[in-house]
Amino acid sequence: MMTMNILKSSFYFFLLILAMSSFSQSLQVGLFQATTDVGNPKNKGSLSYDAVNQEYTLTGSGTNMWGDKDEFFFAHKQLRGDFILRAHISFIGEGVDPHRKIGWSIRPTLAGNGQHVSAEIHGDGLTSLQSRNEIGGITESINSSDSFPDVVQLQRKAGVYIMSTARFGKTLTEMKLEGVDLGDEVFAGLFICSHNEEVTEKALFSNVRIIKPAPDDFVPYRDYIGSNLEIMEVATGKRKILYQVDNSIQAPNWTADGKTLIFNSEGKLYNFDLATGAVSEMNTGFATNNNNDHVLTFDGQTMGISHHSKDDDGLSIIYHLPVTGGNPVRVTSQGPSYFHGWSPDGSEMIFTGGRDDIYNIYKIAKTGGKETRLTNEPTLDDGPEYSPDGQYIYFNSARTGTMQIWRMKPNGKKPEQLTFDDYNDWFPHIAPDGKNMVIISYPPEVDAADHPFYKHVYLRLMSVDGGEPKVIAYVYGGQGTINVPSWSPDGKYIAFVSNTILE
Repeated sequence: MMTMNILKSSFYFFLLILAMSSFSQSLQVGLFQATTDVGNPKNKGSLSYDAVNQEYTLTGSGTNMWGDKDEFFFAHKQLRGDFILRAHISFIGEGVDPHRKIGWSIRPTLAGNGQHVSAEIHGDGLTSLQSRNEIGGITESINSSDSFPDVVQLQRKAGVYIMSTARFGKTLTEMKLEGVDLGDEVFAGLFICSHNEEVTEKALFSNVRIIKPAPDDFVPYRDYIGSNLEIMEVATGKRKILYQVDNSIQAPNWTADGKTLIFNSEGKLYNFDLATGAVSEMNTGFATNNNNDHVLTFDGQTMGISHHSKDDDGLSIIYHLPVTGGNPVRVTSQGPSYFHGWSPDGSEMIFTGGRDDIYNIYKIAKTGGKETRLTNEPTLDDGPEYSPDGQYIYFNSARTGTMQIWRMKPNGKKPEQLTFDDYNDWFPHIAPDGKNMVIISYPPEVDAADHPFYKHVYLRLMSVDGGEPKVIAYVYGGQGTINVPSWSPDGKYIAFVSNTILE
């Protein structure tokens, strides 16, 4: 009798394992560990991954995600603690049911009647933050004022769920949900539901990011998290991660031949070969305590750097050296001096200088000598950069209360404010053709005089003459993301750094 019970138990255990294996298929494609048809929809779903473009295509069915149960296809990863999920999303094809839906879902189990919090974009444009608070409970929904967004972010922060959405180019609209306890370990990922059991729908997900943010007890300039070296096509916003490390890398800029990115990490400078992905340390001689202010001349032959010199009490001093490496030549006699840009002919260097604890913009000849102060404000002026035609110096200034983008003549005359919104805008980088600039924008709650690590920031594109900026990248980053000119020589791409804890 005991033998028969063992045989029955073994048989049922085999059936359970078989059912589980068909229910959730492990695959580790891109960012995701597995795919699942949640709720056993009539038509099975699938996932395909374009590794070259880092894009995901989901195909799936399901009667609905509503009421007391769900049916949908799910590509997921197990996560703990706080995290940020972000993607650019779009349906493929006209579709059948206007209530078909795609987005992000967070769930403690893969049961169709389980708890969840989901950011859902419907085929008719309805955008909602939906949740089920208990197993078998009724779905609750908070509808957003956004319609047809194609950028969707879902964040968990200390048990609060935050959905942020936008049409690409616009800033994010935010909604919060509190009081839903999904536990610490969850399945998080992309989903698709056709809202019709007879129909299979398809959707494309690009710029997909699963971000583990810095912890609350993070100490700036002592503690660091991992870094992604990215490039982005400016016209489309399509991004690609080229290189990932678990420490801090910062401020990539392009060499004039378009073959190499140069970035700094832990005081040293490195070359990243775009063809091979190989990383090599640059020879900067004694200058091994560089910050993220390295800038190439317009002809790409010489690099200016800011090195914290032991001979100057650790203050930042400006030097230059060949872009191929070599012994740095000192330029500024006093510090702190933070280098930011060259005149088009390479004869002058412009920088932010701290003199008597006030930071203004200065210029100095490449050969050194007397420095000339170009701005004279009690508030912070920073990030100066020449336009390619030499007609203007662009910079950011807190003189009107928030950090905004300005420009002035090369002699410091005729200052003109170019941005006027509530964001704190930093580091105007002018495109090679001189027509547009890219800036990094911090939210209003960040102090105007600060550009910290590890925040939600925007990269925005605007005309060099001003006007409304357009968001071209939604980034978790900040300090080190785009401190230096980072346009590709042809003006089609920019390089930047985003951040996450790598696991």
